[in-house]
Amino acid sequence: MKIKTKIAITYVTLSVFSTLLLCIIVFYLFKQNNQYYFLKRLQDRAKIVASIHYQNDTIKAEYYRELKANGLEELIDEHEYVLKVNGNHNFEYNTKLQLPPEFYSEVMKNGKGWLEEDNEHFYGQIFDENGQKYMVIISAYDRRGNTSSIYITRIMLIGTACFVILAYFLGRFFARRVINPVSQITDEVNRISASNLHNRLSYNNNTDEIANLTRTFNDMLDRLETSFELQANFINNASHELKTPITTIIAETEIALLKERNPVEYIASLENINKQANRLGNLTESLLKLTQTGYDGKKQVQDIVRIDELLLDVKCDLDRLYPNNRVTIKLNDIPEDEHLLMLPCNRPLLELAIGNIISNGVKYSDNEEVFVSLSANRTKIKITITDIGIGIPPEDIPYLYEPFFRGKKASQYIGYGLGLPLAMKIIRMHNGDLTIKSEPEKGTVVNITFNKEQY
Repeated sequence: MKIKTKIAITYVTLSVFSTLLLCIIVFYLFKQNNQYYFLKRLQDRAKIVASIHYQNDTIKAEYYRELKANGLEELIDEHEYVLKVNGNHNFEYNTKLQLPPEFYSEVMKNGKGWLEEDNEHFYGQIFDENGQKYMVIISAYDRRGNTSSIYITRIMLIGTACFVILAYFLGRFFARRVINPVSQITDEVNRISASNLHNRLSYNNNTDEIANLTRTFNDMLDRLETSFELQANFINNASHELKTPITTIIAETEIALLKERNPVEYIASLENINKQANRLGNLTESLLKLTQTGYDGKKQVQDIVRIDELLLDVKCDLDRLYPNNRVTIKLNDIPEDEHLLMLPCNRPLLELAIGNIISNGVKYSDNEEVFVSLSANRTKIKITITDIGIGIPPEDIPYLYEPFFRGKKASQYIGYGLGLPLAMKIIRMHNGDLTIKSEPEKGTVVNITFNKEQY
């Protein structure tokens, strides 16, 4: 069943239920009101009948009879009965009255009471005259009240039927008004494919749910378009970078096999092949590590390590790669409480990320001094890496985290443009922030901040 139909059915159902409930309440109150005023009329007649019965004066009795006949509205099948009550609560029954004993008991107990049988109303009341009690009973049919009840019932039934029909068309109209924006979104989304991800859904500046849905979908399209572009650039660059050493190796082997050569030429050829193979291996390893972090940079952490010990391990690895490096680890600002230095992490990946950043400082500063400082508190762990190298031009900073991007000055050094994107993904995976400040020919400051409150 379509949502549009569900909305229409729900609207009609709720409307019918509300209308029927309102009709029941109105009919009940109308019935109670009719009954109240009819009993008041019976009560007035009972008082006049009692006054007529008490009067010994013929003139006054006649006055009350005329008042009853001319001053009060005539009732249908009106009858009046006066029963004498004895001292022991016994009274003279009237054989014309076929009333249940409970009615008499109620009148004797409360001083008055009423009863309805087959649309005939009976009202009884006790009157006391000179120590003698009388029970006055008035009976009549409330035909006008019944007629009014039937009339208002017909009106409500006809009104309810008309309202149900109206609610059906209104429900369909409102359902279309509500669902049409969603249908338009569906039509527009169906027209968007991988070839036209630049298209966006049209929306206004409203704050309703449909506008929020449209904005959310457009945001998702922005992310998808960016992801597709990054993926396309990554594949193009990766294929180019991989193709170069492979082409060189193939060309070198073909040249070596064209004719017999002396050992020196074979050694030179093998050295060139070995160089390109190492380049190809390093590049492949970097790509695999970049893929290991996941496309969205999320990976479950495994270890809990002390950051100062991790930095010292990174320094040991750098000493093996760059024996003459001038990297200095400053631990003067670390807290005495070792728990403040603990961080849940994937240790190999985090070592790789920090090692890549420090290695960049060593490489792009031509082996000048690189300072690594560490500070920590209850909420954050901060690592600052400072070098005095070639720096980064301002126009290159927005592209630093794109795989294979290399600035003009950085292209003078050996590399593939994968180290910093890989480090950024790993640090983001650990709920960290990576910020870079740099000035050309003055150096670069890299700040790595881990927010421990997110663990």
